[in-house]
Amino acid sequence: MENMNWSDLAFGYMKTDYNVRCYYRDGKWGELEVSSSEIINIHMAATCLHYGQESFEGLKAFKGKDGKIRVFRMDENGKRMQASSRGIKMAELPVEMFEEAVRKVVKLNERFVPPYESGAALYIRPLMIGLGAQVGVKPAPEYMFMVFVTPVGPYFKGGFQLSKVCIMREFDRAAPYGTGTIKVGGNYAASLVAGEIAHSKGYAAVLYLDPKEKKYLDECGPANFFGIRGNSYITPQSHSILPSITNKSLQQLAEDMGLTVERRPVPFEEIATFDEAAECGTAAVIAPISQIDDLDENKSYVIAKDGKPGPVCEKLYHKLRGIQYGDEPDTYGWVTIIE
Repeated sequence: MENMNWSDLAFGYMKTDYNVRCYYRDGKWGELEVSSSEIINIHMAATCLHYGQESFEGLKAFKGKDGKIRVFRMDENGKRMQASSRGIKMAELPVEMFEEAVRKVVKLNERFVPPYESGAALYIRPLMIGLGAQVGVKPAPEYMFMVFVTPVGPYFKGGFQLSKVCIMREFDRAAPYGTGTIKVGGNYAASLVAGEIAHSKGYAAVLYLDPKEKKYLDECGPANFFGIRGNSYITPQSHSILPSITNKSLQQLAEDMGLTVERRPVPFEEIATFDEAAECGTAAVIAPISQIDDLDENKSYVIAKDGKPGPVCEKLYHKLRGIQYGDEPDTYGWVTIIE
């Protein structure tokens, strides 16, 4: 990795040395296995291929100034993966096993953790799929859990900078009581058409409205949404939003900074009153929004009037990144140091 230009890394896949795998068979999880193959061998009748029994997570490992490697809130990812398993009837992986797999895969691929000053991180991708040959619609008899890693640069090329999002009412990401609250591939597949249209028009993402009435803000394609108004951190609550670990962390930080956190249904009209707005998630941390264009009503809502990210977003962004990289004290116990 000597001649690697870490600062120029894109957000994409790069081969690393090892991944770890574990199988659920006969009603129990086996041992963690280490593999250097990028290929998985599955039956053509596996339920993941036919009935979408598949869930995944995303988290990151960061190298601090002190040379230590830190992983952010992996227990939360483990719990969220269990919630996804319950949502689509897959075997639940114990959180301790999830954490052990993450520790192991980071250690095995230590040489791929980007250096502190590069702005890059090691992205960790846990994945669970239904195996076993089946053509009837029912849960799989066997499951496979695996974790691979890949070094990534910032999700948005310029890092922390403004982008535009749009609203299009003819698309939904998830049904009102469907799979929106769990992290399964189908939600992302459902967002691809709208996402491509948005990108072709110069937008970073689609801001979805609630699928039932199209009256309330939901979330952006790949991320949660929040707005800042005065002293309030306002984030939508609904049955079709993925509970973002980044958003949860930001709410805690906002509260401790003296802001009032409001998690509630947010009527669409309210966007006109926000001082700041942003998308948030593991990949981008915070992606501040400059304007929201309602493509159906042909209306534009300019959020960042001076063309700069707002002070609250900026403060939250630096505080959270500081904790992740070990520059700020981890008073919440969010960080695991990989020894």
